[in-house]
Amino acid sequence: MLERLIVFVEEYSMEAALEQLLPKLLGDIEFQIIRFQCKDDLLKHAPDRLKGYAAWLPHSWRILVLVDRDDDDCNKLKKRLEQMAAAAGLVTKTNAGHGQRFQVVNRIAIEELEAWFFGDWAAVQAAYPRVAATVPQKAGFRDPDAIKGGTWESIERLLKKAGYFSTGLRKLELARSVAVHMDIQRNRSRSFHAFAEAVTAAMA
Repeated sequence: MLERLIVFVEEYSMEAALEQLLPKLLGDIEFQIIRFQCKDDLLKHAPDRLKGYAAWLPHSWRILVLVDRDDDDCNKLKKRLEQMAAAAGLVTKTNAGHGQRFQVVNRIAIEELEAWFFGDWAAVQAAYPRVAATVPQKAGFRDPDAIKGGTWESIERLLKKAGYFSTGLRKLELARSVAVHMDIQRNRSRSFHAFAEAVTAAMA
């Protein structure tokens, strides 16, 4: 039974979103978010962090490492995360045998956190009521994980068009405002559901 989930994230806005989302997934289970300065900082320093945890991690604790794909090859990035955990002496969900206990789950958000917001456009509308309700039906936005030209740039354009963030998108504010309205089951983003399933697996 999971007693505590430790989550590695690469930046402020993901931390802000997860502060709202994790209680919806975990209920009363405790969690701790370890935020790094950026993706490169996470990839550089996470190995030492993992080695530190490996020395004393309780049986009922799990670690979730969550990074954006950005322009990286998804398979290569996942392999790098898996190798970091293995080098630290920790068993990942991917490498654990059927029914075997694991300590680390690695997940990649495709392409960025903002894809999750496109996946739950009703939550964006709840936070910013003037945005167009028809966005998810438009050709370029039907698949939240395949939006061209960058998801945060796209959401910035749509919000500006609706009269928000005229001086530029404030990603931290956006994350806090939207995540509080997000419905776990409603989200259309595949990467969001991969994240949610990882949390559920960690609870088993």
